[in-house]
Amino acid sequence: MKVSKDLLLKRFKRYVQFETTSDEKATCFPSTAKQLELARYLVDELQTIGLSEVELTEYGYVLATLPANRSEALPVIGLIAHMDTSSEASGANVQVQLHQGYDGRDLALSEGNVLSPKDFPEILNYVGQDIITSDGTTLLGADDKAGICAIVSACEYLLAHPEVPHGKIRLCFTPDEEVGRGTEHFPLESFGADFAYTVDGGELGELNYETFNACNATIVFNGVSVHPGSAKNKMRNAVSLAAEWQMALPAGERPEYTEGYEGFYHTLRINGGTDRVEIDMILRDHDKELLAKRKQVVLDLASFMNAKYGASTVECKLMDCYSNMKEYIMPKYQVVERAEAAMVKANVLPKIVPVRGGTDGARLSEMGLPCPNIFTGGHNFHGRFEYLPLQSMVKATEVVINLIKA
Repeated sequence: MKVSKDLLLKRFKRYVQFETTSDEKATCFPSTAKQLELARYLVDELQTIGLSEVELTEYGYVLATLPANRSEALPVIGLIAHMDTSSEASGANVQVQLHQGYDGRDLALSEGNVLSPKDFPEILNYVGQDIITSDGTTLLGADDKAGICAIVSACEYLLAHPEVPHGKIRLCFTPDEEVGRGTEHFPLESFGADFAYTVDGGELGELNYETFNACNATIVFNGVSVHPGSAKNKMRNAVSLAAEWQMALPAGERPEYTEGYEGFYHTLRINGGTDRVEIDMILRDHDKELLAKRKQVVLDLASFMNAKYGASTVECKLMDCYSNMKEYIMPKYQVVERAEAAMVKANVLPKIVPVRGGTDGARLSEMGLPCPNIFTGGHNFHGRFEYLPLQSMVKATEVVINLIKA
């Protein structure tokens, strides 16, 4: 099997030119119209390479079929990736840079931005390989356009090699995964897969069937704004209240201090002024009972501050997002074993690790479609220093091909 890295790179560069940032505050679906621009492009591309049953649903999902080329009864396998990118860094005007034959030193991007092994030592695992980055002013978009690229390229390869046996394969590219809504209108019945894989993981060899249990929180601090010249005993500064809240959370249980199975409290953003401040938080834990305790800590802190400063000073809204997929995968563990075997055939060492986040597969597994997650090869998602070893994306494509093989 030989997958062309040049064709992969060309395809990936096309995809990242589409700005597809999703918006968690939006009430429409998809949350941003620009995601549909990539969706329409993908519809044209999938039809051009020869896939069937290609459609764009009213909610922005792209569906397609690679028909079976064998008559025997084989399982229908689903392949899923998401089109949107995180709002944590700009996804507009992505300028792709290819650093060929990485030599282990700092990578100069632009405007003084440097991707350094001092800050990101994992990059040293790819000395001698070709590293794809942005120019350091935007994210790259490998999360998850590298996944889309691997899936489309695998299907294109199989269409060109009909001697490789496979059953029916269903594709779905989803909007709004980054804002936790990627499965909200997922066409599960018409998708019709027996099991599926999201191609939305990180480094080479990563294989996931455990995710966080996830809860989002919105905290509002209601202050009293008075001219500072006459504010004594009258002003209640919502900014100070928010700062007190942040300092009261368990200091060592933030993302920057945790790893593996350790959960966290994470304040994403803060907006407001003296009169009113709103913060957005996420609470995460692999253990459902531990997540429940984290939610109670937040509720108790709100109650404490209301008792201290007055009723309704702090408003707290919690929203559960997704559950750990492990409990839904374990009874059908053979889908994980299939992914392991596909990696071994591609000379990739499987690394089964818990996802310190979530995927569309978590909710889909809960909905009855077992859906582990496999790597794309990318690192440093959601930030300006995101990078993707090109050779890892080649391996992701080979793994997808091996998954499909009968």
